[in-house]
Amino acid sequence: MPIEALAGMLIPFAGTSLGAACVFVMRDQLSDNVNRALSGFAAGVMVAASIWSLIQPAMDEAATMGMGRLAFLPAFVGVWLGTLFLLGLDKLIPHLHANENQAEGPHTNLQRTTLMVLAITLHNIPEGMAVGVVLADWMVGGNSSVSLSAAMALAVGIAIQNFPEGAIVAAPMRAAGSSKARAFAGGVLSGVAELAAAALTILAARFVIPFLPYLLGFAAGAMLYVVVEELVPEMSANGHSHTGVLAFTLGFTLMMALDVALA
Repeated sequence: MPIEALAGMLIPFAGTSLGAACVFVMRDQLSDNVNRALSGFAAGVMVAASIWSLIQPAMDEAATMGMGRLAFLPAFVGVWLGTLFLLGLDKLIPHLHANENQAEGPHTNLQRTTLMVLAITLHNIPEGMAVGVVLADWMVGGNSSVSLSAAMALAVGIAIQNFPEGAIVAAPMRAAGSSKARAFAGGVLSGVAELAAAALTILAARFVIPFLPYLLGFAAGAMLYVVVEELVPEMSANGHSHTGVLAFTLGFTLMMALDVALA
């Protein structure tokens, strides 16, 4: 695996780990307003990344393959498959979001803190897949419309939004009674899942090169599912607020600028 691909995988993981490390300096759990802002920011980054880093390259590559007016088809199919895949994981894996008291998925006797880690892990899987498939697309070359700088822009954008996510998973664990070390470990563990998802996607993509446009759409659909099912409700939790909307716009425009300027 090229060193550039390895770096692209590790950059988002570093963002999550640094965010989780905030638990060593935080005294209290995150306020509702901060949670709204962080969720909105993450949602903005993920929507922009889905459009410019995944869906647009998928359509561009389909066009170079001679699909003409059907160049939208791989992205269309991929988005649906990614959405249904995350829906299935949501139903099969027990998890608990930070601002909720009722766990989702199958009934389980797992501890609350473990369910929180599983929730953020589900969130991180599509992000890892997105980074992995973009890096794989760059490595393959050929009809790829993804440059190394564009792949790194996505990795940096995901890392930026992973920083607050690391804090989001570590802070509630600390507030629930976990030690700082265990809360930090929980945040890092969620990042490991993202790293593994990226690595597995790269390995899989290298064997299904003609289907890379579909995989790009698949990653986009998975990310958009997380945005709509999890982040948008969280940015509006406990009463509507402009904070989440402004943070969404900041995340969206930042990721858009990174992706377009570094493409």
